Amino acid sequence: MTARPIAFSLTFVALFALSFAFLAAIDMLPDPVGSVGGSSTPVEVAAEQVETAAPVRVAAKKIGLDVSVSNPADTNIDVLNEALLTGAVRYPTSALLGAEGTVLLFGHSSHLPIVRNQNFKAFNNIEKLKQGDTVSVYSGTTEYRYTVTGVRLANAEEDVVQLPSNGKYLALVTCDNFGTKSDRYVVEAELVAAYAL
Repeated sequence: MTARPIAFSLTFVALFALSFAFLAAIDMLPDPVGSVGGSSTPVEVAAEQVETAAPVRVAAKKIGLDVSVSNPADTNIDVLNEALLTGAVRYPTSALLGAEGTVLLFGHSSHLPIVRNQNFKAFNNIEKLKQGDTVSVYSGTTEYRYTVTGVRLANAEEDVVQLPSNGKYLALVTCDNFGTKSDRYVVEAELVAAYAL
């Protein structure tokens, strides 16, 4: 008589373990609840509490973008080119995160099979972003989340990248291929939320 409850319990535990392993394998387990010291859920920052800050990282999960951002103080071409060797760059006269205006980030792109400095691929695939996609730009303390409003191919000689000053926007700009400066991709996005890290 006692053998049946034990067999049932062992079967239940085995099925539970298999189900748990299957859900873990397909990444369908719920996110863990934050511990006493912190929370895994981002906490939205109220608009009036959003601080202005320089960006340190830009990420777009959909296209595998995750690069550091430099903030040179000089608009000299040599200074900017040197900064591009380390990742993306915030154009010095563009807005800071959280401020009115447009944060302009630019970076190299290259689809060559062999590139020694991977920062020449910093903005690869930004042209694959679509309206409604999310781009996150991080300061040291806050994630600024933007929604893509448009992606276009622009001629470097004729087109101007608009930098609206009434609102909080993001522009990502890159060349369309290695060695050609005539065309570039422009991604425009609007700030939708900010989250404390």
